[in-house]
Amino acid sequence: VQLVESGGGLVQAGGSLRLSCAASGFTFSSSVMSWYRQVPGKEREWVARISSGGGSTNYADSVKGRFSISRDNVKNTVYLQMSSLRVEDTALYYCKRFGSETWGQGTQVTVSS
Repeated sequence: VQLVESGGGLVQAGGSLRLSCAASGFTFSSSVMSWYRQVPGKEREWVARISSGGGSTNYADSVKGRFSISRDNVKNTVYLQMSSLRVEDTALYYCKRFGSETWGQGTQVTVSS
């Protein structure tokens, strides 16, 4: 299992970013995928989940209505579209395959006020 996150950066509050996670080493199209985030000194927080076919999504209350998870099973990639970003969204963002404990290196999102 290999996961490579990208797309993070520095953005002003109210702005948008799209994160990508390129997956390999497993059958991506059969896998439920999730995004998590972590702030130093705090536990990793679940953000969003998408079913294997993409037809079902779930979100943490803290991001509902602002973030959107999607996937491309041809490109073996899962995305997280983040809008109306807040300072409290600042974190290292990771993707993860359900049932696996393998994590990528993450991508840093920093939201300035």
